[in-house]
Amino acid sequence: MEEIYLDNSATTRVCEKSAEKVLELMTQCYGNPSSLHKKGLEAQREVAHARQAVAVSLGAQPREIIFTSGGTEANNLAVLGGAAAGRRRGKRIVTTAIEHPSVLEPMRQLEKEGFEVVFLTPDADGRVPEEAVLKAVTGDTILISVMAVNNELGSIQPIEVLKKAVKRAGAPALVHVDGVQAYGKLPLRPEKLGIDLLAVSGHKIHGPKGVGALYVSKNARILPRTFGGGQERELRPGTEAAPLIAGLGAAAEELPDWRQAYSRMEKLRDYTLQKLSGLEGVEVNSPVEGLPYLLNFSALGIRSETMLHFLAQRGIYVSLSA
Repeated sequence: MEEIYLDNSATTRVCEKSAEKVLELMTQCYGNPSSLHKKGLEAQREVAHARQAVAVSLGAQPREIIFTSGGTEANNLAVLGGAAAGRRRGKRIVTTAIEHPSVLEPMRQLEKEGFEVVFLTPDADGRVPEEAVLKAVTGDTILISVMAVNNELGSIQPIEVLKKAVKRAGAPALVHVDGVQAYGKLPLRPEKLGIDLLAVSGHKIHGPKGVGALYVSKNARILPRTFGGGQERELRPGTEAAPLIAGLGAAAEELPDWRQAYSRMEKLRDYTLQKLSGLEGVEVNSPVEGLPYLLNFSALGIRSETMLHFLAQRGIYVSLSA
């Protein structure tokens, strides 16, 4: 039976170059990157190469890339580390009600610690109005956290307005963006967009699971949340997972031109919408201006779990919406 995999927003198949690089570091360049002998230096060079590759993909400097175990850890480090670094200047944090749990849960923890967290409500298309962002950011705001693309609907958030809100309010806030669903699909250039902290994940771009990265602007200061080593500028201590990091770097180097890929996905999205429009009882939930890589729709009167298993039995794999 032919399989049709339509769950790439959940995870992707590892590309050949990434898989080959992971195997190479597991079986040949297997030294500890902190070791000073030949094997360690080989691994160190591979980690440095991967850091350069991720940096280039974001228009950043290699020193601004901190490797993590994935998007979840990167978001936690950004939110918790950013709040810890700024708590003497204020306790107000602005985010949205539709962030990924790796942002929402740290936010709830910060509330318990005495921070004031403002959760902005999106409109019917899942997009947070620019006016709401500008109004919510005040002079004592120390952190703003808004995802680039919503992982449920594909709504593209107005991240370009975040730094504008900070400047207008005269706030000391860091701007954090969860870029996991946007990385490789939109032109994420944190410096140009005024982003201080940007989280990305390897397994969303045909890299391995268990590895991600946090862009930390050279002008931003966050505090570590784990301790015990000097790796990753002391922000993420512990022996680097060199094989996974190298795999992420290889996947970053394989990213296609985003414009060509975006145009192709728009055509596929439009074709799918045309076919869905002819089906009775189908309701499209994703906004027209959303990311074409992600399409959310409902079959009215049919439970999502029932539909998922029905399709899976026929070799078609999709995700459930929350």
